[in-house]
Amino acid sequence: MEFIPVVDFAVYKLGTSDVTDKNLQELGKEIRKAFIEVGFVYLKNTGIDQKEVDRVMDISKKFFLLPEEQKRPFSRGSYTSRVNHGWVSSETESLNPRRPGDLKEAFNTTSLHPDIKWPSDGCDGFRDIKVDFFLRCKELSLRVLRVMALSLGLDSEFFLKEHYGIGGDNNGTTLRTLYYAPVKTESVKKDQIRCGEHSDYGSISLVFQGKQEGLQVLNRKGEFISAPSIPGTVLINIADMMQRWTSDVFVSAVHRVLLPPVGDSSARQSLVFFVQPDDDAIITCCDGSNKYPPVKSLDYLLSRFNDTYGRK
Repeated sequence: MEFIPVVDFAVYKLGTSDVTDKNLQELGKEIRKAFIEVGFVYLKNTGIDQKEVDRVMDISKKFFLLPEEQKRPFSRGSYTSRVNHGWVSSETESLNPRRPGDLKEAFNTTSLHPDIKWPSDGCDGFRDIKVDFFLRCKELSLRVLRVMALSLGLDSEFFLKEHYGIGGDNNGTTLRTLYYAPVKTESVKKDQIRCGEHSDYGSISLVFQGKQEGLQVLNRKGEFISAPSIPGTVLINIADMMQRWTSDVFVSAVHRVLLPPVGDSSARQSLVFFVQPDDDAIITCCDGSNKYPPVKSLDYLLSRFNDTYGRK
């Protein structure tokens, strides 16, 4: 059976500053191979430890377990600063439009504005924990993007210069905390799963999984393979805009989350950091070809949201 590669990121983990070009080139070779062959890679020794991940999952779960009327004021679409910020109720999204709504809830942290309303009742520290983790993921993302550029023979800043706005008003990068409630098999609709088949929209995504399995990735042979939870790692995947940017050198793989086995009544949790280029970035093929026409980052992102949430 095919597996997603595990690559040691220790030479460039968060907090290190004395990395050599040779170290980055070696690291780049391994990451490049994974992104060409599978589109996904596990990184270990990134500098983000399991305790940090657990802290975000714990505060998120407290929010998700609140009554719906306490969550509704924080709904996605109710924030003027960023359309994608906020809570998404179960079955609102259909990431595969041919299936019924996905059996998951989410909270998207897209705006870091201190003056917007954040949940607090029953989940003290929610904002600070989310924002701290967002900034940690930002730092790791920029390191990965630098290694990716070098692995393609590009200047180390090639991708970075279109991502410097992460966390600001002109960038849609989102930390998404996901909660897949226990499933009552008898009430599941035909063809409904926890998260429908889809590929991500932006540059790269960082995925941190709880203990419960279910994530599957479509490999180059057209078969779904398991992407298990490996403690202490972050699973990173290529998203669609990066595939365009690299003229299909790096592959954006389709993935999904299946229902738990019958009789398994545990919830599933995950955190995903969806990295987007700055809103006004124009994405053109980095090899100078015209394989894909230029596209403005924000326009592309909004068109994909329309597909997911239904056109208004």
